[in-house]
Amino acid sequence: MLKKYRYLLAGMLQGSLYHFVRIYSWTFRFNVENENTWLEYLQKGGKVLLCCWHQQFFSAIRHYKTYAAYNPALMISQSNDGDIIARIAEKTGWHTVRGSSSREGSRALKEMIDHLLQSGFGGHILDGPRGPVGVVKAGVVRMARASGALVVPFYTSADRAWYFNSWDRFMLPKPFARVTLRFGEMLDLTSGESEEDFERHRLRIQEIMQPGLHP
Repeated sequence: MLKKYRYLLAGMLQGSLYHFVRIYSWTFRFNVENENTWLEYLQKGGKVLLCCWHQQFFSAIRHYKTYAAYNPALMISQSNDGDIIARIAEKTGWHTVRGSSSREGSRALKEMIDHLLQSGFGGHILDGPRGPVGVVKAGVVRMARASGALVVPFYTSADRAWYFNSWDRFMLPKPFARVTLRFGEMLDLTSGESEEDFERHRLRIQEIMQPGLHP
């Protein structure tokens, strides 16, 4: 019985946190760049996998809700922090797949691929949940190759922000900051069959996206 009440209390706290995040995010002044190209591709039946760094995902939580109609999916770790993030993501309209490179990775990866094949849309945090910062893990290449999805790099920046003393230098825009959401060019990772081709694609994403990290 005590365990049941703990889950109930945790759910209430996470629900309150979601509303706080939404209210806080509404103070941001958004500028969205280069969204139409990949969105039109998705609307015409193409498959898209948005990818960002762990440092920057919070800044776009409010904007993520605009994609709810496309039934997107996101892989989130099976940790206490992951529980909170998953609850917020689900309330934003995203299907959550629980797992990471260190825990339940194979099962979660398969579930993400199945979802991409069915809905055509998902998101992925490249260096989560524990880093190293700016190092792309292999899962994104596996998902893109197995589903045929094009990878779209996604960056956020703010004219005023706090940076936490964490492994990823987590970025939190200050209230009423001007936040820019910038999408890169669509990347096709399906060519080649060898392990060398696989590693080449992983390094390609990493080299393209590392300059978008904030110091």
